[in-house]
Amino acid sequence: MYNQGECKKLVDKAIKNLSYNLEASNLVDPVRYILSIGGKRFRPVLTLMSCNLFSDRIDDAVIPALGVEIFHNFTLVHDDIMDQAPVRRNLPTVHSRWDLNQAVLSGDVMAFIANDCFLQAPVVHMPKVFRIFNKAAIEVCIGQQLDIDFEKAVIVSQDQYLRMIELKTAVLIAASVKIGAIIGGAGDKDSELLYEFGRNLGMAFQIQDDLLDIYGDSKIFGKMPGGDIIANKKTFLLVKAMEDASHDQLRQLQQLFSAKDTEPDKKIKMVTEIYDHLNIRMITEKLASDYIVTAFSFLDKVSVTDERKDEMVQIAKSLIGRIS
Repeated sequence: MYNQGECKKLVDKAIKNLSYNLEASNLVDPVRYILSIGGKRFRPVLTLMSCNLFSDRIDDAVIPALGVEIFHNFTLVHDDIMDQAPVRRNLPTVHSRWDLNQAVLSGDVMAFIANDCFLQAPVVHMPKVFRIFNKAAIEVCIGQQLDIDFEKAVIVSQDQYLRMIELKTAVLIAASVKIGAIIGGAGDKDSELLYEFGRNLGMAFQIQDDLLDIYGDSKIFGKMPGGDIIANKKTFLLVKAMEDASHDQLRQLQQLFSAKDTEPDKKIKMVTEIYDHLNIRMITEKLASDYIVTAFSFLDKVSVTDERKDEMVQIAKSLIGRIS
């Protein structure tokens, strides 16, 4: 069985050996850059580990796993443009280092490079794998649109928000796991169980990401603290705070997220104080933990031995301590 570190090395090697065959170096340089600046390779690692649940040979899953990582980074390039984010993983974002037009174009070509990776899946599995990826890719775009729409909305319900992050984040993680299982030879039932495992893991991942925006160490997680607050983004913390706030707290939150002249540091401090008063951090951590527990319940039902599941269990458990 491969462990998380070994799977990551396989993904990193595939990224290093990736041949672009594009004559315009200016198009390729930002692609190389975003793929080279780190990241845990969480999604492609899950693809390989899911394949490994059913097969000791995971070579056939490496290039499709690479496709998952390239597509994920494509979404980051475009998300950073829409969020006007200057930093990603403690380094300049693509549009900050180059310019807006270059970031859009290089992001576009990454989507098609990802497609080519999925077309290199084993022939017997390729149509199903490509359909799973394509469905997830469309859903990610829908989730991003909802995210944009929610920025303009005064009130977003908890259910609306959770559906948005399911589409924007969780479905790609779920698809990553399912694709690996299919290439490994899993049947339909196990593939669907692993999709639900990945979907719930993805929900926990994004909810914790919302939390890390405020309570995480920027040196560790590579993001400016309070970036979501400055950008007026709807996060689970804000949605839950607006739901639980008193009349005065709700009015203050609405004012802070509509005012354009509030100093960023002051805005972050005031919003965080309201979150702390409402115990939002603990509520958010509990919800993320509940999703992880649900994810394990689906993994338990997959028809392979507990020994083969051990590495998958470990990567899921690693999410629990992301904040400390």
